[in-house]
Amino acid sequence: MLRRHLLAAAPFAFSATAAQAAGGGDEKAREEPYVNISPIALPIAVDGKLINYVFVQLRLTLSPSADGAAMRTREPWFRDAVVRAGHRTPFTVATDYTRIDEKRLVATLLREARAIAGAKNFTSAQLMSQTPKQRSRLPTPPGR
Repeated sequence: MLRRHLLAAAPFAFSATAAQAAGGGDEKAREEPYVNISPIALPIAVDGKLINYVFVQLRLTLSPSADGAAMRTREPWFRDAVVRAGHRTPFTVATDYTRIDEKRLVATLLREARAIAGAKNFTSAQLMSQTPKQRSRLPTPPGR
C-alpha cells in the first residue's frame, strides 16, 4: 500500500524539484501582465477588392501600475478598434497576400489601446500569430 502512494506521488515530487531548479521555487518569477485580444479576421484587399482574410492573435502588455482586471474588461473595445482600422486601411503586405503588415498592425493596436484606456497603462503590443484563410489560388502580387 505504501509503495502505491510513493509511486503516485513521485511525478509530483520530480516536477516540484524541476520547478525549483528552474528558479520557480520560493522566488516567484514576475511575469508582465497582459491582455490577450480574441482572434480577429482582418481583410487583405488590393485595389478595393477583397483577396483574402488573415486571422490574427494579438497581445497588449500592461505596465506594472495598470489594473489588469479593468483592462481585460475593455478587450472588446481594443478588438473593435483594430477591426475598424483594418477595414478602413487594410494591413496588406504588397508582396504577400497571406500575411499582415505586422509593424503597422502593432502600432495601430498600441495607439488605439492608449486612446481607449490611457497611455500609462500599456508598454507594448505584439502579434502572437497570423493564419491566412487561403494560401493558394491567390493573385500573384506585383514585384514577385
